[in-house]
Amino acid sequence: MKHNLFTIALISLFQICFGQKGIIINNQATHLSIQQKNDSIDFIVIDTILNMKKPIFLFCQGSMPMPLFVKPENEPVWMIGGGITNFDIMEIKQNYHIVVISMPKTPVIVGEKNLNESYCYIPNSEYPNEFDKQYMQSDYLENYQQRANAVLKYLRKQKWVDNSTLIVAGHSQGSKVATAITLSNKNVTHLGLFGANPFGRIDQLIRNYRKEAETKKISWKEADEKINDKYQLFKDAYNNDSLKKDPSLLPWKSFSRPQINDWLKITIPTYLAYATNDIASDLCDLVPIFYIQNSKTNLVYKRYLNLEHNFFEVNEDGTANYDKEHWPEVMSEFVKWTLQKKKPVTFSCHYFRLKTISCTYEDPAYFIR
Repeated sequence: MKHNLFTIALISLFQICFGQKGIIINNQATHLSIQQKNDSIDFIVIDTILNMKKPIFLFCQGSMPMPLFVKPENEPVWMIGGGITNFDIMEIKQNYHIVVISMPKTPVIVGEKNLNESYCYIPNSEYPNEFDKQYMQSDYLENYQQRANAVLKYLRKQKWVDNSTLIVAGHSQGSKVATAITLSNKNVTHLGLFGANPFGRIDQLIRNYRKEAETKKISWKEADEKINDKYQLFKDAYNNDSLKKDPSLLPWKSFSRPQINDWLKITIPTYLAYATNDIASDLCDLVPIFYIQNSKTNLVYKRYLNLEHNFFEVNEDGTANYDKEHWPEVMSEFVKWTLQKKKPVTFSCHYFRLKTISCTYEDPAYFIR
C-alpha cells in the first residue's frame, strides 16, 4: 500500500477534484482503483465525465515502472499515460473510452525527484537505477494479465461501457500483455500489436550481438562471449534459487516466451504494426509465413519503413530523429481499422514516411488509406 500513500501525499500539492467514483487528475483523466486481497490495481480512464456509453480501448504500456502522471516541483502535473500522449487522443475518444492500467507497485502520480532520467519510478533518488523491490517481484506476465482482467471485469459492469466491442492493444512488452489478455478473455474483439517481438525478449539481444559482429562494431569473439553470457542469464532465470536472490531475472523468464505460438491460437481480428529499424521487431517479417502455413486469415500487418521502435524516423547514423514522430498516424490507422464493420481481410501495406509505396490485398473495400 506504500504507493497509495505516496499518491495521496502528492494529491495535496495541487488541485484534484473528485468525480464519479474516482478522482479527476489534471482535468484529463479519471483515476479509479480496484482493491484486492494483497494489492490494489490503479487505472485511468481518459475522460472526466463518464456518462457516454462507449466500448473500452485498453492500451497496455511497455516495460519499466513509469507513472501515469508526473508532478514537477514548481509546475503543474502532466500526463505520460503509458505513452498514449503520443497518439491523437481525441480521435480515439470519439469512439472509445481509453483505459491505461498503472504499472504494478508504481504510484499513479510521482514527483520528479523520484524519477530517473528515463522517467522510471525510484523510491530513493540517491539510487537512480534501483527500482522498488515490490515492483521487481511483480514484474511478470501472468501478473499483468490477472490485473488487466480484473479491471476489464470491473469495467463490464459500468453503465457507461458498451460491451459489444473490446479493443486491447499493446506496445513492446505491452504487446505480450495484450496477447495474454486476449487468450484469457473471451470478450476481446480486436487485438493490436505494436513493436512486438514474435519470439520473446531475450532473442533480440542475441540477434543484436550477431548484427554488431557482422557490421564489425565488435569482434566475433566478443559476440560469442556476450551471447554465451545471455545463455547463462536465461539459465539463471529458470533457476528458482537464482530467482529468489535476484528478482530482476523474473521478467527474462516471463517475457521471453515466444508469442507466435500464442498468436496462432487467436481467432479474432489481429493487427500487427512494426518498424523496419527496430531490432525487437525484425522477425515480424516471418509472421505472415506462419499464418499462411496454418491457413489463418485473421491477421492484418503493416510494415513502416525507416522508423524505429517508437515510430520515430531514423537518421543516416541509425539514431532516432525525435523531431519526426509518426505514432499519431500509426495509431490512427489502427483505430480506423477497428471501426471497419465487415469481416477484415488480410492485407499488407508498406510505408515510407507514411506514404504508401506498395500494397497487396484481397478486397479494395478494406484498404483504409
